[in-house]
Amino acid sequence: MRQVLIMLMMSFMATYSFADDKAKLAPYLSLLPDGTDISILVQSVEKNPTTILSYQDGQFRQPASLQKLITALAAQLELGNDFRFITKMLTDGKIENKQLKGNLVIQMSGDPTFTRIQLGEMLTVLKLKGIDKISGNIIIDTSIFNGHDKASGWSWNNLTASYNTAPSAMLIDENYFYAGILPGKKIGEKATISVSPLYPITLTSDVRTIAKESQSLADKYCELDIIPRTQNHYHLTGCIKQSHNKSYFKFAIMDHLDYFSKILKSQLKEKNIQFNGKIGETKKPLKKALTPLTINQSEPLPELLTMMLKKSNNLIADTLFRTIGAHHFKVPGTWKSASDATKEILLTKANINLENAVLNDGSGLSRLNLIDAKKLMSILQFIAANDETLHLIDKLPIAGVDGTLQYRKSFTGKEFKSVIYAKTGHLEGNYNLAGFIKLEEHKYIAFVQFITGYNYVKNNNEPTNTAIINFEKALYQKFIQK
Repeated sequence: MRQVLIMLMMSFMATYSFADDKAKLAPYLSLLPDGTDISILVQSVEKNPTTILSYQDGQFRQPASLQKLITALAAQLELGNDFRFITKMLTDGKIENKQLKGNLVIQMSGDPTFTRIQLGEMLTVLKLKGIDKISGNIIIDTSIFNGHDKASGWSWNNLTASYNTAPSAMLIDENYFYAGILPGKKIGEKATISVSPLYPITLTSDVRTIAKESQSLADKYCELDIIPRTQNHYHLTGCIKQSHNKSYFKFAIMDHLDYFSKILKSQLKEKNIQFNGKIGETKKPLKKALTPLTINQSEPLPELLTMMLKKSNNLIADTLFRTIGAHHFKVPGTWKSASDATKEILLTKANINLENAVLNDGSGLSRLNLIDAKKLMSILQFIAANDETLHLIDKLPIAGVDGTLQYRKSFTGKEFKSVIYAKTGHLEGNYNLAGFIKLEEHKYIAFVQFITGYNYVKNNNEPTNTAIINFEKALYQKFIQK
């Protein structure tokens, strides 16, 4: 088997002998728009890897969602397979005459999968314990995390997007809402907006309907936008093109306490548990003795990592990242403690030195994150070398099968299906990819691709990633075993 693999590597090298020679990459680089920059590193996966292709692999780049590979490995090494996010209900009082005489404490853990259904199930347990009324207040303990809930380097104009939901300790139903917008029947009319009563938010609008093919500059530069106000009041503004169809948009919740409190009150009412007290938040751990009442557990870490990697879930990545900092240093999780903990864990447990890499978050949303292809390759090599215990490769998106590679147009050809296992990473101007090409059972090639400064001027109805599709399809065919 080793001889076959070595012959294959030699065949690759003989085919194009790229190494660090830009001229050898020219046929592929010419497929990308002028101004695009690139880093590529491809290696065999074995004890002493062979470098098959290397170009600018020491240049720092913005990893975008490739950052999730780092988060996944650190979480696996630090938290382990048995880790679950645990939400608890406790009290500083006691149950008497069907009343909880004291405060109800809800200890949040930053569970990104916690739902109102699970909250309702926890309240059902209280009901079964004989609680028909809470005579004290409700204290929501969010002390597991500290500091800002938004990481440095997040684009301010994306903060209302659902994929940018802040990973606070207080999460329920992923802290987002859908809004529907139906254009007016006539040009100039206000659009009609709608939002499900399930979302305890206020939505107003002055969105104007414009013609589909309007030549007016006022219409051309009238952009749809959402403005967050206090207590989860959101105002839609701008323009929408005339259509008979309703468009749906997904927005992040800004005021987490207000949102959680309103859902909690509705659930208490539904369960017929009387409550007339106040709901408040504490960011400091309660030192008084508390009696446990009920708990909710998330799925274990392997399932969370599968969701995070397959679908590139930012909320799971960032809550895990902050949890790593809290777990490792035994302090409230902050972005800084998470970054330091991640580097320390990878150095001590995997001998991977990320000392000068910039890890501002766990998802890759921050444009201040920086890492080079060599460092990311060391992550991939460790994952592959320890696949029997980590089981991370199968959690990556698989070309033509699932996740963010299921319909990636670069890899729709049958030769790619179930062969490429890789994490995608995209920020405006960045198209990244890192993972493995499966040669045969348990035999892989590892690769890291950073494409930056990408701006494609499309013709007609071409997608903006047309050049990326052509580049990846041409390059990665060379690595597929015939």
